[in-house]
Amino acid sequence: MAARTAASFSGSGMEGTTTARMIPTMSGLARPELLATAEWLAENLERDEIRVLDMRWRPDGSAGELHALGHIPGATLVDWRKELVDEGERGETILLASPDRMNALAVRTGIADGTTVVVYDDSQGLFAARAWWSLRAYGLISVRILDGGYPEWVHDGRDVSNARVEPASGGFTARGPNRTRLTTADVRGLLGSPDVTLLDARAPAEYRGFEGNTRRLGHIPGAVNVPVGAMSEPGGQRLRDGAALRDLLNAANVTRGHRMVCYDGSGVAAAKLAFVLTLLGHEDVSVYDGGWADWGNRLDLPVDR
Repeated sequence: MAARTAASFSGSGMEGTTTARMIPTMSGLARPELLATAEWLAENLERDEIRVLDMRWRPDGSAGELHALGHIPGATLVDWRKELVDEGERGETILLASPDRMNALAVRTGIADGTTVVVYDDSQGLFAARAWWSLRAYGLISVRILDGGYPEWVHDGRDVSNARVEPASGGFTARGPNRTRLTTADVRGLLGSPDVTLLDARAPAEYRGFEGNTRRLGHIPGAVNVPVGAMSEPGGQRLRDGAALRDLLNAANVTRGHRMVCYDGSGVAAAKLAFVLTLLGHEDVSVYDGGWADWGNRLDLPVDR
């Protein structure tokens, strides 16, 4: 990965004489302040305005044991399935958590309006991206993903902790959700729009209708397949550099200047795709909340294969 240097970021609540050394940059990225390197986090971990969320998750519920065995000092464990989402009407669709639930998370984890939140996982940033998108959808501006996640943190022997964290009560007030979140009705209304690009973040086999667990298989008409699995370094956790990420998007004929609408099956890969697009400078990026889990289970919506 390309060498990283420091750059300033206005509007993060962290401006000042020390800001220049605090913000990492990566080659070819328009919004490098959305990423945090392990080096940057180690230097700034003790700052009062920093909160770190451990987004590691396991389907069997064992993430709590992982956290207890070791985590970045000061990090609070968050279960994205319990705290960042609400179930759909049929219990099949994962939706953005309500304002009340997001406010409760902020209070528990010590997030206030001026907080800079750093999120990490050990799953190539997938669950960290869901947290990034959820917090930003409700108006929290300064949220960063730790590039490489927990594996990157421990790679060079950095300190870990097994202490239970009790952060001071937060005061963030959820506002929205904003334009970054779209419903099924919203997406249906955008079909055929020449200024909108639908991006399917799932694996190619799901996109083409060869695999899946919904009532109908395939993809939303007009959607372009941009699998997020190719966006991390081969065999690693860190993102590819900006040039490689742009090459992936160019190969899918993703056009700058369009409104980007990302979806997958559960809003996790879609959130990572939205993060990458924002990182590369796309300004109008949304996540279809409900995604294929909703669209593919309805019989009244068009499907392509």
